[in-house]
Amino acid sequence: MSEPKTKYDRQLRIWGELGQAALEEASICLLNCGPTGSEALKNLVLGGVGSITIVDGSKVEIGDLGNNFMVDETSVGQSKAKSACAFLQELNDAVKAKFIEENPDTLIITNPSFFSQFTLVIATQLVEDSMVKLDRICREANVKLVFVRSYGLAGFVRVSVKEHTIIDSKPDHFLDDLRLNNPWPELKSFVETIDLNVSDPAAHKHIPYVVILVKMADEWTRSHNGNLPSTREEKKEFKDLVKSKMISMDEDNYKEAIEAAFKVFAPRGISSEIQQISNDSCSEPSSNSSDFWVMVAALKEFVSNEGDGEAPLEGSIPDMTSTTEHYINLQKIYQAKAEADFLVIEERVKNILKKIGRDSSSISKPIIKSFCKNARKLKVCRYRMVEDEFTNPSVTEIQKCLADEDYSGAMGFYILLRAVDRFTANYNKFPGQFDGGMDEDISRLKTTALSLLTDLGCNGSVLPDDLINEMCRFGASELHVVAAFIGGIASQEVIKLVTKQFVPMLGTYIFNGIDHKSQLLAL
Repeated sequence: MSEPKTKYDRQLRIWGELGQAALEEASICLLNCGPTGSEALKNLVLGGVGSITIVDGSKVEIGDLGNNFMVDETSVGQSKAKSACAFLQELNDAVKAKFIEENPDTLIITNPSFFSQFTLVIATQLVEDSMVKLDRICREANVKLVFVRSYGLAGFVRVSVKEHTIIDSKPDHFLDDLRLNNPWPELKSFVETIDLNVSDPAAHKHIPYVVILVKMADEWTRSHNGNLPSTREEKKEFKDLVKSKMISMDEDNYKEAIEAAFKVFAPRGISSEIQQISNDSCSEPSSNSSDFWVMVAALKEFVSNEGDGEAPLEGSIPDMTSTTEHYINLQKIYQAKAEADFLVIEERVKNILKKIGRDSSSISKPIIKSFCKNARKLKVCRYRMVEDEFTNPSVTEIQKCLADEDYSGAMGFYILLRAVDRFTANYNKFPGQFDGGMDEDISRLKTTALSLLTDLGCNGSVLPDDLINEMCRFGASELHVVAAFIGGIASQEVIKLVTKQFVPMLGTYIFNGIDHKSQLLAL
């Protein structure tokens, strides 16, 4: 086993070699290496990301020693970016690390093209104005962007990408693709070769449940005008029918069949979510379509032709009580169908590529194979521009959250995080940042928050005074424990975006350290 394999052994089990390869090819840019940024980057460096670039123009101060593990006494007065870079490099020498001593806000204005060299930018502790500008720059350059901020006991994470498509979304719960409700001819003819009324008890208790259910579903539809059980009564009746075929009480295969009966009742065909992706305007292929949308176009053709309403078969079957012979035969039937479906899709992909003037082998076999295997789990995430969210928010959503006891804290923090940025634009400091004048800051922040609420279309809404007081008490500080938590969340989202596995958060994530709540707001 080569060294990196052992080094990253645990994570390889989660996102596999393809995921790890994507990480090792990624270049990440971090803006501001305070505790929040350093913690996010630390997780990625340990995970084996390809290269990192830190942009921070500040010097290390004594106060930084209390909340940032990436600086020490010897770094006081030195460049913070340089110090953090050296410490992070120590954690993993395989990662290429460099730093740029410049204020990110300045860089965003003076050198927007700088960002186009990266796979992804992690922007920490930026104020609203810089967020809006950077979001525009990254979208134009097609660079993924994650905003991260911790502020006292509050934290914020938001992904901003024009479009993120996922083949391997790894859902927690997903129905096996056994097609018990819609068996294809080869599966049907195999099932017909097995007799449920076999007299030998050993043979009877080793008929795989797939066979039992396909037979029972067939028997049921013949007496019900070709329909599968749909009402509660019918489903119970169907299970009783299966139960009635048992000879003795210890037949595990029949117990499995009764437990899996719901797979017979599942609706046939593709889910509404996959239907929606097929109907997306991007599924009409053109010369600038991404590989994902070319494959979706092939899937769409397959579903309405060879698939007869169904997606390509996955081809794997779960363990079940069965004779070895039956199980292996079943396995072969499922694998053969999956392979045949894959070949059809592959052919269709090649034809589409040809039609749009691209090299017909430009999408590799393994990628098409993975697409077929996951065709029922595809996901498309699109994120609103930050500017759009700021200038044209969903008023009903904001009002609903402010009025909802569970969500009012998160919404309050969201509004106050934006209010402190307005406050800073007006007074050149964060509320409560310097000693003295606390009462004045509190009343100024309250006024700012109220005018922001009015601008958001929530005239008449108020925020609790104690929340406003707390926000001033935070004084824009980054507490290490909050920074470590928020940095952890952010790095998880980065890994999802880079590996294109799992589904990144849709919406604005707010951590409320006062109530210990993590919530997503759809704004």
